[in-house]
Amino acid sequence: MALIVQKYGGSSVGDADMIRGVARRIGREKGRGTDIVAVVSAMGDTTDDLIELATSVSGGAPDPRELDLLLSTGELVSCTLLAMAVRALGYDAVGLSGFQAGIRTDTTYGRARISEVDTSRMRKELEEGNLVIVAGFQGVTDEMDVTTLGRGGSDTTAVALAAALGAQRCEVYTDVDGIYTADPNTVAEARKLDEIGYEEMLELASYGAKMHPRAIELGAFYDVPIYVASSRNETPGTLIHGGARKGMEQRVKVTGIAHDLNVAKITLQGVPDRPGIAAAVLEPLADQAISVDTIVQNASVENLTDLSFTVTRTDAAKALEVVKPVAEEVGARALTADNGVSKVSIVGSGMQNAPGYASRMFRALADEGINIDMITTSEIRITCIIGDDRVKDAVRCLHRAFQLEREE
Repeated sequence: MALIVQKYGGSSVGDADMIRGVARRIGREKGRGTDIVAVVSAMGDTTDDLIELATSVSGGAPDPRELDLLLSTGELVSCTLLAMAVRALGYDAVGLSGFQAGIRTDTTYGRARISEVDTSRMRKELEEGNLVIVAGFQGVTDEMDVTTLGRGGSDTTAVALAAALGAQRCEVYTDVDGIYTADPNTVAEARKLDEIGYEEMLELASYGAKMHPRAIELGAFYDVPIYVASSRNETPGTLIHGGARKGMEQRVKVTGIAHDLNVAKITLQGVPDRPGIAAAVLEPLADQAISVDTIVQNASVENLTDLSFTVTRTDAAKALEVVKPVAEEVGARALTADNGVSKVSIVGSGMQNAPGYASRMFRALADEGINIDMITTSEIRITCIIGDDRVKDAVRCLHRAFQLEREE
């Protein structure tokens, strides 16, 4: 039998009626002769509610190990409820925690990475005719401590299971109909994409689109097609796969506009311009598992320079705490953080070697009166750091500038 892994986000299992709707969808697929492994997130805002509760009882700093154990319960609730709903429809089903599903991780609490997946239990249940429902977002260390994979971790769980099981594809069901050229809540003219390649989707996902970047990376590495669609209707979604662009050299085209509000900029002012400063600043952040994105170092004036970089806004306070002693050690004149910035990006294959895309982007922002703070690029992306009060304006003007509402 064909095997498909399906993932249902928190907005798809928000209450009992929604859970029953998901159960019916899974049952219909089983009735077509397909084996199903379904991965579920916690119901609605459960994770946020648990974090708030943990913060309250711990005085603001919950222990990372205990917090992961607590947060894992959210997915266990939706997993078991969905298994019950599927059974109520007359299908055999079994709910499995991340541990029972064989998901092993490292020990980085709050953002653990999957090290391996032992599929023996899942295969046994499938061979016995069961629909397998797995709690997403979680795994277990070699010491049997429960870990969580970070925000959006259920996407990663689903793609990892699809790769390990050799599934035909991974289907991600959420509250949107697919991947759009921009956030449809921001740009009314945004157009849904029928398909998109892994590389472009990874850039869109990294800068705010509806998919977790780690899930896209896994899909690309193991060549797992990922289908993104709505759990609330049967409208065709978007297929993310490796064959989205055919031909030797396709005409360059902007695929979409992404934005990310979860950004903070940290600046060390008046840093001595000598070898090793950047390493001294960034290495402690890496040791604390804090990811740094955009990095800009100004030209030296009188052997002093400014070094700026961005982190997620949720990591900003911790990043400042880590960098402060380094700033004092290297003799920086000041250390500042700015939580009032965001990212806006244009994404399209081959832009690095095609003239005109950067200037067109910058002209569109200038005409809208939007100031650019920092710029970073990749082969298929140009990203600007701007004030977060102008993000929606930026997304709309760029969508118009690159005419993404029209088929070309």
